[in-house]
Parts: sequence; structure tokens; C-alpha cells
Amino acid sequence: MEELVRRCESSLVQYETEHLEALRDFLRIPSVSALPQHQTDVQRAAEWVAQRLRTLGIPDVRLLPTERNPIVYGQWIVDPTLPTVLVYGHYDVQPPDPLDLWETPPFEPTLRDGRLYARGASDDKGNMFAALCGIEALIRIIGYPPVNLKFFFEGEEEIGSPSMPGAVRQYRELLACDVVVSADGGMYGHDQPSLTLSSKGICACQVDLRTAATDMHSGQYGAVIANAVQTLVQLAATFHTPEGRVAVAGFYDTVRELSPEERAEIAAVPFDPEAYLATIGAKTFWGEPGYTPLERAWARPTLDINGFWGGFQGEGIKTVTPCEAHLKITCRLVPDQDPDEILSLIEQHVQAHCPPWADVQVTRLPGSARPFAIRRDHPALTAARAVLRELYGKEPLMTRVGGTIPVAELFQRELGADMLFFAWGMPDNRVHAPNESYRIEDFRTMARAYVRLLLRLTESTTGQ
Repeated sequence: MEELVRRCESSLVQYETEHLEALRDFLRIPSVSALPQHQTDVQRAAEWVAQRLRTLGIPDVRLLPTERNPIVYGQWIVDPTLPTVLVYGHYDVQPPDPLDLWETPPFEPTLRDGRLYARGASDDKGNMFAALCGIEALIRIIGYPPVNLKFFFEGEEEIGSPSMPGAVRQYRELLACDVVVSADGGMYGHDQPSLTLSSKGICACQVDLRTAATDMHSGQYGAVIANAVQTLVQLAATFHTPEGRVAVAGFYDTVRELSPEERAEIAAVPFDPEAYLATIGAKTFWGEPGYTPLERAWARPTLDINGFWGGFQGEGIKTVTPCEAHLKITCRLVPDQDPDEILSLIEQHVQAHCPPWADVQVTRLPGSARPFAIRRDHPALTAARAVLRELYGKEPLMTRVGGTIPVAELFQRELGADMLFFAWGMPDNRVHAPNESYRIEDFRTMARAYVRLLLRLTESTTGQ
């Protein structure tokens, strides 16, 4: 295998200039899925990716229609007895605003100090394209991929992938695979290779509280009729203990506790508490007692009040006793919490703690997603771990994601396939911000890593 790896890496060096120029062409397409005026650009990006797959020699490439933007799908079934790997990524990007903070225009890719600057340079066009370069090298050297390959590149990730649940169900048989490898994600640091073991789920709701039919004169009614804002403040305070533990009955009942080994694994991740606080301008940490900041961020569930409004908001004063108040809640969930069950618990809590002088309603909001975790003995995780050891000369860190990645759980639930996050986004790439960039060195490393990973996956089954 080493000789084959050497030849593939030599090919990557030989074609690097061509690859980077092609990546620049891709980055010039302003495929901003959130803005209607860029709808044709999103479609153009999908067609660009489809053509790139054809250029690689993928025999079956098509655009799968969804409710919004198409999925770029490709497949090359080399041998039905080999593992089937579905490569995931997305071709849409975030809006570039604020434009005046960019040093160079966001859709005019600029190479500066070993980095390529552009919107989407890291998230996710650069990472996705690097994976394709590694695959191209394998095909160029041996004539075909070493495993069965399928490709799933969506155009809605930056707006929450709203069409993906229906699309994955619709195309379930076409997408059948043993493992999903995500070209969207990152490493803990430039010299800190890492593998992601889990991501949190999410659920959301809005609480609307009313104490009267109309706002009232505070002098006439303030001592007689309950203030809705004050009442909701009191209700909101019941969601947590003073120390920071969620106080909703049953909230933690199904939470999978961290084992001593998992806690040791998290403790091994380099973390500077003072630097962390300084970066975000906070005085101290807060949250559920008995857990470290990283344990809470990565492996403990949360309930956050994201917004609170009611009453007079303008300048000056208005002597009013508000009759209604509102708040929005999101919960980040961990295995084995169910979004619908958690929302039911919140509804019960609200009804139980609402004072008798108020009426309250909880409205469930769309966008729920279950938590995701890859099984620890998954052959793809083992293979990826070995690849990172080879490339960096050290054991990769085992990390988790505090955010939510809906497609990971979606593929797991609908296809029975775990997702391996294998991408080279870095903390200093400024994704979603002005001056997003991608180090050329990380681009090279990722392409080399995909060569090694796919060859290793040939040697083992990634099924159940």
C-alpha cells in the first residue's frame, strides 16, 4: 500500500496548480443559499460540482431534485463485495456580509500568506474539493476507486438542510451505503488532529403568556392586575437551579452518562480556561455542577432562553402594565434524549409552574434533530485514527461537537450508516465571518488523507 500511496501523493503534487485553479473557479460562484437573488448561482454551483465528478470519471452523475436545491449525486460501484462509502459535503455558502470587513472581495479568491481567502474557502468548498482531489489521485493511478463510492453534495446546509429529511427518505435505496464520510468539519488545531465522536441534537419552542386582554395603565392597574413580563420572568427562572442545572422534571432521565474513560478522553484535550474566557469576554464559567466546561459543552444537555420580549421597548418611559410576554427556548440534546419527549416535558413544566392569574401556551418550533454518536468500534473510525497517526505522528484527540449536525443523525436513522467526520477546517479559518480562509497546507493534507483512508477502508468491512 505504501508504494500506491507514494504514487498518489506524487500525482497530487503534480496536479496541485491545476487543482487550486479549479478550486478558485468554484469559489467564484456566489452560491449563497439564504438569499433568493443567488438562486441561479446555487444551481450553477450544483452543475459545477456535477461536472467535476464527471471529470474524475464517475460513471453515474445526476442532480437529484428536492423541495429546494438539488443534491449532486454520483456513484461508482466497483465491486458489490467491497464497502460502499458515501462522501458528504455541501456546495452552498453563507452570505458574505459585512462586505466592508473583507480585505479582498469574498468571491474573488485571493492567495495570501499560504492561505486562500474567499467565502466558502473552508466551509465547505475547499474541504469538499480537497476530498475530491484525493479520490481523483486514486482513480488516476489505479484506474478506479478502491471502494464503492457514492457522493451526496447538498445545497442547503447553510440554511439548516430543510429538504434533506424528505430527500434522504425518498432516495433511501439509491443512497444505501456502509458509512458516510463527511468532507464538512474540522480539526482541533493545526498540530492537533482530532476525530469527532458525537454532536448534539436540538429542539425548540416558544412560550406565550397572557394576563389580560389588553395592556393597562400602570397607575390604575399595576397594583391590581399581574404584569405579564414580570410573571414570565418568574416562570423562566424555574427552568434552572441557581447553579445551572436544568430543573425540568425528567429532563436528564435518559441522558447517557459519561464513563470514566470518556471523561479522561475529554480531559486529555488541551484547554486553556483563562484564554477561553478572555476570547469571549466572560468573567467566569457557568453551568451544570459536577462537570468541566468541555464536558458540559460537548456531552451534557442544555436549555437556553434565546429571546425574551414584551411590554414597552422604545426610548423614554411608557407607564404600562403589559398584558403579554414571550420567550424562545432551544435545547441541545445528548444521547439518548428524544426531541419530542423533551418538548413534552417543557410543556408540562410550564403548565405546572404558571401562576393561576396567567394563561400560557407552548408552541413547538420546526427544526428538531436527534443527537448523533458514532459507535466507538466502527471500522471507519479505526481507519481514520490510523491515518491521522501516520500523517501527524501522534494519536488524534477524541472530540465532540456542541452544535447540531442534522444530516449525521438523518443518515444514521434512514440509512443505518454512521457518519465519520473527516475534514480539515481549523479554528482560525473564520468560517461564516469576513476573511474566511483555508490553508494550502491543510488542503494538501486532506487530499493525502483521503487517499489513505479509502485504501484502508478497502481492507475492512464497514457494515454492522
